[in-house]
Amino acid sequence: MKSKKWLIAAGVFGMVLTGSAGVYAGTQLETIKAYLNHGLAIEVNGQKFTPTGDQGKKLAPITYQGSTYLPVRSIADALKTEVKYDSQNNKVSIGSSSSSGGSTSTGNSGSQPSTGTNTQAAGVKSKYLPADFPLPKDAKATSLIENIMDGDKKVVLTYTTKETLLTVGTSYKDYYQTKNLSQNTQDIQADGFSIVGRKDGKYAVTITGSVSATNKDLNEITVVWGEE
Repeated sequence: MKSKKWLIAAGVFGMVLTGSAGVYAGTQLETIKAYLNHGLAIEVNGQKFTPTGDQGKKLAPITYQGSTYLPVRSIADALKTEVKYDSQNNKVSIGSSSSSGGSTSTGNSGSQPSTGTNTQAAGVKSKYLPADFPLPKDAKATSLIENIMDGDKKVVLTYTTKETLLTVGTSYKDYYQTKNLSQNTQDIQADGFSIVGRKDGKYAVTITGSVSATNKDLNEITVVWGEE
């Protein structure tokens, strides 16, 4: 039953930012009647733009009482503006802050990976990931949701990096080879990777990487990790 709850939670965590915020708003939810505005054309910096969500699915603006609302995550990515969701304080932050480390990043895509054992990378502030969990030094979280369910810590993190997918995928492969997992599968290619692992009674993890749908110069990594 606990595993089923975690699978359901992971599905909820995977929603777009606005959906996730609604789930955690709890008592602040209000039912409304709104419309998906498929006819609205969008331009970003003079270029035609189509908002997309997970797996490149097209997102339509929402019109409600004369106002039109755009998907903040997709628009922010197009404008190269950081968006963070703080589940503990139920708060969305748009733009960089002094604590985010600004735009400092190594951007090293050479043969020597800059991925290290640092969960406090400038752009990622996770409380629950293991202290030795590898993150690229230039990692910047685009979504971070952390929670405790039935006493177990759960994390869903999406971040971007300029590191190659092969470099990042290999770093996670090497990391989990030292963990004596009961289940461990990897598929690592130059254009994407997938790693699934489980340590009985301890934790389960899924990590996927692909080229960002909104910025071809960045790679997007999603980590789903949870105690069990």
